[in-house]
Amino acid sequence: MKNLLFTAILFMTTIAIAQETTSTNAGIFDFETEVIDYGKISQDTDGNRVFTFKNIGNSPIVIASIKGSCGCTVATKPSEPIMPGKTGEIGIKYATNRVGGFSKTVTITSNASESRKVLRIKGIVLKLEEATNKSAVSVTK
Repeated sequence: MKNLLFTAILFMTTIAIAQETTSTNAGIFDFETEVIDYGKISQDTDGNRVFTFKNIGNSPIVIASIKGSCGCTVATKPSEPIMPGKTGEIGIKYATNRVGGFSKTVTITSNASESRKVLRIKGIVLKLEEATNKSAVSVTK
């Protein structure tokens, strides 16, 4: 029983050390924000936003893929590796022709210490006439 316990502790310690070594040698995402709130926007307005991050790790970050949770969210990734200490941008375009509230995710797959990173966008798209009426009301107040 003691041998089994000793082997289990040794195995868990080895895994912990290996994970620590891997993560310290990898690139590390440091996002300015992990959620972009569009707020209330008018239908058919500009749906482009940018997630900015810095690589605070010791190795370049190479983004293999970025996938939106639906076809209404399109993401663009940096074409070059992001070197340690440098910043990168992930472009997001939400289809603002869809009226109503939204909450979508964007999943990044990379060689960074966190190989899958999930970012989120949210907001409310108002019909053009609703947005015009709300702005007219707020102007008169």
